[in-house]
Amino acid sequence: MKNVSNKTLRLVTSGVLIGLATVLSMIKVFALPFGGSVTLFSMVPILVLSYMYGVKWGLLGCTVYGVLQMVLGATMSQAFAGLEGWTVPVMALLDYIVAYMVIGFSSMLKNKLKNHTAAFSIGASVAILLRLVCHFLSGWILWGSYAASYFEEMNNSFGAFMLTNFDGQLLAALYSLVYNASYMLPELVMSVIGIVALMAVKPLRERIIAGNKNL
Repeated sequence: MKNVSNKTLRLVTSGVLIGLATVLSMIKVFALPFGGSVTLFSMVPILVLSYMYGVKWGLLGCTVYGVLQMVLGATMSQAFAGLEGWTVPVMALLDYIVAYMVIGFSSMLKNKLKNHTAAFSIGASVAILLRLVCHFLSGWILWGSYAASYFEEMNNSFGAFMLTNFDGQLLAALYSLVYNASYMLPELVMSVIGIVALMAVKPLRERIIAGNKNL
């Protein structure tokens, strides 16, 4: 009976955390013109979900969240506008399903470091950087043709330097890296701040570390 109760609690807790992350994802600190934004700690709930219940459950829960983000992106912001054929599944996978699934790796250090705040923060940072890699690949593959115009519109020395010294696929790759890092790195910093704040509260820290083990 206790096992059934724990499974039910895990499902309910996961649903609440995914729902909270979804709501927070709609509160944008700032948004870029062609997709991507820094949100109000929206990554923290699914990072907590992953750290509480481990990599396998985290990968599943974060995939569910990624699918929800894909549906919202397609219906609310027309994220797939202008895409057709093979480019649609590529974007679905790299910008949504896989990009969020990898957040499930945030608990990778949970049983390897004694300091859980450090383990959680480092694991979350690695997971978010993996998400950045997914967005980078998507931007390079799908939107690399916008590289020259992107750097031209900067109208500054950095943009001029990029256009003078790089071209072709290398310029496209650098464009995707610069563009996606410009919102993902602030998102990483905010997520780590949120993690440290939560782990500083003893009852929350103990709950996050224990999962359902003490119930």
